Amino acid sequence: MHDDEDQIEAESENVCISSLQSPYQATRHNRHRLTAADMLDRASMATQQYGLPIDEEELDRIDMSHAKYVMLLDKKLFLAPIAQQPQRILDLGTGTGIWAINIADAYPSAEVLGLDIAPTQPQWVPPNCRFEIDDIEMPWTLERESFDFIHARDLLLSIRNWPQLIKQSFDAIKPGGYIEFQCVLPALRCDDGTLPSDSGLAEFSRQALAASEIIGVPLDACEKYAEQFRDAGFEDIVEKRVKMPASPWPKEKRLKLVGAFELHNLLRGLSGMSLRMFSRAYRWSQEQIELFLMTVRKDAANTRYHAYFEFVIVYGRKPGFSKPQEAEAAPPSIPPVHIPDDSGQPPQNSI
Repeated sequence: MHDDEDQIEAESENVCISSLQSPYQATRHNRHRLTAADMLDRASMATQQYGLPIDEEELDRIDMSHAKYVMLLDKKLFLAPIAQQPQRILDLGTGTGIWAINIADAYPSAEVLGLDIAPTQPQWVPPNCRFEIDDIEMPWTLERESFDFIHARDLLLSIRNWPQLIKQSFDAIKPGGYIEFQCVLPALRCDDGTLPSDSGLAEFSRQALAASEIIGVPLDACEKYAEQFRDAGFEDIVEKRVKMPASPWPKEKRLKLVGAFELHNLLRGLSGMSLRMFSRAYRWSQEQIELFLMTVRKDAANTRYHAYFEFVIVYGRKPGFSKPQEAEAAPPSIPPVHIPDDSGQPPQNSI
């Protein structure tokens, strides 16, 4: 690795550490590489199909991904123009709970509830934040029209019936309240021709999209969010796509750091994501999968390939009496995230 790449790696680690600072720290025990399906004896069929690991390594990866997305969105947790003082916020598939904890800190007026099928959240949390273990694909028991804002991010390989999930969200949101789903679209892109079509990384993207379709949890589901929001009854729907470099190849410093995070995220999550997906879809053995991933890892770290993914953000409003009469608040920034910027200029999202 060249000296400048060493520097980027060190800086990305420092950014990650600062971005995850919180008075509420999770205490995690070392565990085998279990999946959520392993932990829940009475899981539904959808839960049994959920195959991402939930061990220490995966939980750390999720927290680092949170720091990456906050950096990518210019220190914002979300983009929807919600009211200045929301009363109830729901986080679907909360994972480690880091987004819910950050939003609870940013909005002390709100009661924040995080739902997940696995008990991977910390015990020490802000007083206005709590977590419950639940399968969000099952019928909800939440009170109707009780939430000002419902959020979900990266529900990868976990949802089989998106229209049902969005309809249940619609029913749970107050009139005038907002929904926002965020997700990386794993369809690899390159605008300048530097990525060979037969590269390992490009082939992984194609195989992953195809395999996820076969097992019923398509990784490109985010491309239908806007349409499904509209079908459920939401209005004022906005879709935004932000280019996220797949490695630290951009010249602009912030995006180079985002790329370093994404490369780290990809390399750490590759085996866990691939094992269940490819074994179920293609009946590949673990040895076949690891052999395939060798080329993927090599190409992923090649900064001559100017590849990127799109991070898709879609939000919409439930019709009703209240677009807030007061001025709507800009999405809050997250003070602990310190992103180096020598230029002194606002960061740009273009690559």
